[in-house]
Amino acid sequence: MGRSSSFSVCGQLLCRGATMPCPRTYWFTEEKFGQAERTELDAHFENLLARADSTKNWTEKILRQTEVLLQPNPSARVEEFLYEKLDRKVPSRVTNGELLAQYMAEAASELGPATPYGKTLTKVAEAEKRLGAAERDFIHAASINFLTPLRNFLEGDWKTISKERRLLQNRRLDLDACKARLKKAKAAEAKATTVPDFQETRPRNYILSASASALWNDEVDKAEQELRVAQTEFDRQAEVTRLLLEGISSTHVNHLRCLHEFVEAQTTYYAQCYRHMLDLQRQLGSSQGAIFPGTFVGTTEPASPPLSSTSPATAAATMPVGPSASGLAPPGEAALRLEEVTPPASGTRKARVLYDYEAADSSELALLADELITVYSLPGMDPDWLIGERGNKKGKVPVTYLELLS
Repeated sequence: MGRSSSFSVCGQLLCRGATMPCPRTYWFTEEKFGQAERTELDAHFENLLARADSTKNWTEKILRQTEVLLQPNPSARVEEFLYEKLDRKVPSRVTNGELLAQYMAEAASELGPATPYGKTLTKVAEAEKRLGAAERDFIHAASINFLTPLRNFLEGDWKTISKERRLLQNRRLDLDACKARLKKAKAAEAKATTVPDFQETRPRNYILSASASALWNDEVDKAEQELRVAQTEFDRQAEVTRLLLEGISSTHVNHLRCLHEFVEAQTTYYAQCYRHMLDLQRQLGSSQGAIFPGTFVGTTEPASPPLSSTSPATAAATMPVGPSASGLAPPGEAALRLEEVTPPASGTRKARVLYDYEAADSSELALLADELITVYSLPGMDPDWLIGERGNKKGKVPVTYLELLS
């Protein structure tokens, strides 16, 4: 009697234990320690998850480093971040170039704007002001066309994906718990339906055994129903999550377009900087000739297209200098009269043309890549240009398109 009663009580406790839902945290811990079975996702789904995580991680890194590129000052970045979180307009901030221009202009005013140093400070200040304005335009374009889409992905699409992935994780834990309960109920049912031994042949023991078997049979049916519901919910959530993860491909396409716009903005910015510095270089070259008569000034400049190993400054400074021609005044004062230009008595140099060049007017010489021409310089001539001769044709040629040969 004692053994049968004990079996019945234990059976009821097992039944109640089988139907009680296990906390997800408990089940998750059991899986981590390898004490519970886990429903595995298919390989394609796992690849989608890995690609989504990789996209999120690299997007964060690219976003942070681009912010550093556009605003190196960490305090200013924190300030801009707070303004964005408070949904307030970020105040306009003077760029470093504009601030430098302001200081140079004030220095020129105090030291004497009519002096050579003051005049040069004024010219450089104007160039730095233009550079600062170009930098401001670049920062604005990059923020709108590149940073904003990256932030929108991290704060919008990625949060939605993360939410659905958490729901999928919960559905999977519920499914695994239902599988374990069903397995436990079936094991108990099988034990209850075994034939009692010769010591348990009394009618009461048969009744207890039959009652336990029927009870476990009901629990198995209930566990199977719960498993079907959990499987349906898991499958539905897996499909929703899969669709969101496959949308990462569209995110890549969008980020690719934004990346092209960022490169375009950066190219425009550097091209503007190059033009501004070329203008400043020409102004300083002509003013240097007025300040230091008889001095030929060679200047270095970034080349576009790229230069050869021989810099324009070195090339121009080492060119043979011929007699002054009446047509070669500083840029913008008079046109070059080619018929009056003669090679210097000290000799000329050969140069190889690096890139095709189309003459802008009759004073210039058109060039073809890889051809050899004769070049020389004249006093007072713009250091960015040389006189080039090919056969009976002559004209000004840009130094940046040449490789001077020794």
